[in-house]
Amino acid sequence: MYKINEIAPDVYRISVFVPEIQLQFNHFLINDDEPLLYHAGLRRMFPILYEAVQTLIDPRLLRWIGFSHFEVDECGALNEWLQVAPNAQAVCSEIGAIVNMSDFALRPAQSLKTDDTFQTGKYKYRFIQTPHLPHGWDASVLFEETNKTLLCSDLFHQNGDVVALTDKDILEPHRSALLYYEAGPLMDYTPYNHKTKQLLYHLANLQPRTLATMHGSSFFGDCGKALIELDTVMMEVWGEKLAIDNKANSVHL
Repeated sequence: MYKINEIAPDVYRISVFVPEIQLQFNHFLINDDEPLLYHAGLRRMFPILYEAVQTLIDPRLLRWIGFSHFEVDECGALNEWLQVAPNAQAVCSEIGAIVNMSDFALRPAQSLKTDDTFQTGKYKYRFIQTPHLPHGWDASVLFEETNKTLLCSDLFHQNGDVVALTDKDILEPHRSALLYYEAGPLMDYTPYNHKTKQLLYHLANLQPRTLATMHGSSFFGDCGKALIELDTVMMEVWGEKLAIDNKANSVHL
C-alpha cells in the first residue's frame, strides 16, 4: 500500500511503509509543466510506485527524475522510469553522472554543479552538491525556490510509520534513528566530517519552509533552525568517536 499527501503546493509525497524494517520510503512527485519525480525508488517497489504516480499524472509525461546519491532506494528503478517516459532524463551531480550514470542509466543524465538551476514550468530548482551528506561522494539536494521546499534525501531520517507532514520536533526521532543504526550493521550511516557543518549552514541560509525527507515525516516550520540544530545532533552522536579517531591519528603521526 501507498499513501499520497500534498506536503507543499504541487509536491506530492508518495510513501510506502515496510513494516518488517519499520521504515517509510518516500518519493516526491512535482506536478508541473515538466513533472519531476524525486527518488526513483527501489526496483521491487516500481509497480506500486508506478500505480501511485498514475493517480496524479500520466507517467509517460515525466520529464525529470532526481535523486541525491547512487543507492537503490534513490535510483534503483531509474531505468524502469526511463523506459516508461520517453522524454525523461535523470538529473544528478557531475560526479554521479561520470561515476555512476554513465554506465547505469539507459540515457545520459543531466549533470549539474552547485547553484545550477532548471525549471519544471512555474517552479525553479537550485541544485546543491553535498558530498558525503547525507552520504556518498556524489550526494546532492534540490531546493525549489518559489515555495522554498528542500528535497533533502536521508537528512532527518526517522523510523516508523509516521505522519506525512509535521511542525513538531523531528530532531529527537532523527537522533534515535542515528543511534539505532550506530549500534548495528548500518553504523556510520551518515558520516560527520570537516565539511558537514559548512554544508548544513549553507542549506540553512536558504531558509527553506519545508523539508521533504526520504524516510519519515516531512517538516514544515523553521527549517533553517532545524538544519543548524542537525549539525549539533550529528556532532553529538559521532563527536566522541571523531575525537577518539583524531587522537589516534595524531598518535600515529
